[in-house]
Amino acid sequence: MLIDVHADAFAGQMDDDFHRRFPWFVDQWGGRKDFACVVGYEAEEPVGYAYGAPATEGREWWREFMPAPADPATFSLSELMVRPRWRKKGIAELLHRALLDGRSEAMVALSVDTAHPRVQALYESWGYRKVGESRPFADSPLYAMMVADLPLTSRPAKA
Repeated sequence: MLIDVHADAFAGQMDDDFHRRFPWFVDQWGGRKDFACVVGYEAEEPVGYAYGAPATEGREWWREFMPAPADPATFSLSELMVRPRWRKKGIAELLHRALLDGRSEAMVALSVDTAHPRVQALYESWGYRKVGESRPFADSPLYAMMVADLPLTSRPAKA
């Protein structure tokens, strides 16, 4: 189901090597200890999802860009995806909050393709700040690396 939602969200881009590897990424994340995933539905149809897992202590990517805070416990938000037909309805923020509310970590980290400044601005409106840029794989986009303190302070929009 996650693969199908991803394919719908990235229709037209699934031929490149980076997007073709998405099933591998899902397997890698899904196999992590304390993996967490939320899926939003309309009736029986999945409209989007968010998933991630706690970062391995001492190996958090943000350490490349900023000094460690007093509590470095980090939740890594790997994917937040909403199918095109359901975008601009507040679903992304609801999924985001459902995944992160009640987390015990001190902060959350994610990456955003720099070719999508509106997505970066959306995360900033939710309390994230950009701490650097990275290209984790030779064929991946350039990402804005972002962090936010937990618990989140912004309130979700009404859907």
